[in-house]
Amino acid sequence: MKKRLLTLILGSVLALGVFTGCSSNTTETNSTSALSESSEEEKTELTCVNYRDIRDLNPHLYAGEMYAQSILYDTLVSITDDGYEGCLAESWNISDDGKVYTFKIREGVTFSDGEVCDANAILANFNAIIENKERHTWLEMMNLLVGVSAPDDYTFVIELSEPYYPMLTELGCIRPFAMISPNCMIEGSTKDGVNGYIGTGPYVLTDFVTDEYAVFERNENYWGELTAIEKITVKVIPDNQTRIMALESGEIDLIFGKNMLDADAISQYIDSEKFTVSLSEPTSTRHIVLNTKNDILSDVAVRQALQHATNKEAISEGIFYGLEEPADTLYAKTVPYCDVDLTPYEYNFETAEKMLDEAGWVMGSDGIRQKDGKKLELGLLYNSDSVTEKTISEYLQSEYLKLGISLNIHGEEEQSYRDNMKAGNFDMVFNICWGMPYDPQSSLSAMTAPVYGDYAAQLGLEDKAEIDAAITKVLTTTDETERQELYTFILTRLHEDAVYIPLTFECNKALYTSDLQGVHFGTDQYDVPFADMYFQ
Repeated sequence: MKKRLLTLILGSVLALGVFTGCSSNTTETNSTSALSESSEEEKTELTCVNYRDIRDLNPHLYAGEMYAQSILYDTLVSITDDGYEGCLAESWNISDDGKVYTFKIREGVTFSDGEVCDANAILANFNAIIENKERHTWLEMMNLLVGVSAPDDYTFVIELSEPYYPMLTELGCIRPFAMISPNCMIEGSTKDGVNGYIGTGPYVLTDFVTDEYAVFERNENYWGELTAIEKITVKVIPDNQTRIMALESGEIDLIFGKNMLDADAISQYIDSEKFTVSLSEPTSTRHIVLNTKNDILSDVAVRQALQHATNKEAISEGIFYGLEEPADTLYAKTVPYCDVDLTPYEYNFETAEKMLDEAGWVMGSDGIRQKDGKKLELGLLYNSDSVTEKTISEYLQSEYLKLGISLNIHGEEEQSYRDNMKAGNFDMVFNICWGMPYDPQSSLSAMTAPVYGDYAAQLGLEDKAEIDAAITKVLTTTDETERQELYTFILTRLHEDAVYIPLTFECNKALYTSDLQGVHFGTDQYDVPFADMYFQ
């Protein structure tokens, strides 16, 4: 079943753009027919869906929906499959020592409110971002930043204290280095909010009703090529099945995003001619983080036993129909620098039992292991907004109980779940890698500070300081060989320390009416490439 399903999916991906509307009159070429065809209006309005509202679209903060920020705002550079391309910066030069980046700003670009987007506007944006530096600690470049300047109207300069190889990648991410009109800033600042969402991107926000919809219309003054889709309406439909019904009824044209479609929905439309299914390559790793400050999980033997007790193949097949492949490592081998020779923790209940026995955890009469009068009880925190995480939690609760481990599962709404994760208020917690283009450099950098749960989870490791030092060094070395050696060291240590239980490799998903063309997945998993879409 799995092989057949994957074959069908690949066929659907390869057939992207093949399905077109059929005409009942293919032989008539008289003037009446020609007039009829020429009078048909090309569809230029797209209706899609999101599970929540657009929220705060300030591009220098992190609350808003990234798909919306990506079409409203531009960055200095763009990240493509072939490398970096100029965006608001036409070109750039990097000094020989790797510390100074000089950008030639594209001329003739204006924000959608008419404000000129020159080096002075870029400088105003960077000053606003730097003012809120503490909010961007996941970016190591913020710690290396010496200063920014605009020597003239179309030259922008960034100076660092050390070379920093992910620099262009971070400048090309959707946030926080996207440019907003200085007119939207509040006394030159964005850290406490903005008074409008005006950018230079291909679309402008023209209407929205909280928790109902948002409307984006083509920016007719866009500096680049105008998009075929002139109007995008994004409806808010939180329920998965309701979204599917809306697509079936023709209310919407597109469902896009890894959190928007479950495996059941995907499997139903593999053979459909009316709708097209597309799946991306692995985007990120779904995993469980183990808190090494927990008394029980401070023992690496217990952490490794949990690794051996986790049946990733069963999760892949039973919950994801094989659409998400089992993951043996924190990052997929396709991620840059992550093709490292690591020995997977194979699923083996006997090995797990033996490791717990040797660690002193003896099976009690109630079926729960004990050590020194303490039961082997652990909590697993998950995002209650995720049906998938709840399902996996219930499965692991049942499986671990067979091993003598009492797993108490607890779901909290997203913000509370994230707050507790960041504070280290968990024994075990679901998380995902950040995905491309943030992996591995940005997600590893965030482990050295309390950005998410990684920092708190690793505090019990004896080699925490050594791992952090290697992460800091890998970001600044200009030696490619040394960089790979450092990544190998970091990933090996984290793997052997068994801080993370990788589950499956997530992929991005799309389901859409087959007359919609140009649907694909970008280099950023959170971007929806509306600019490339059109109806046929």
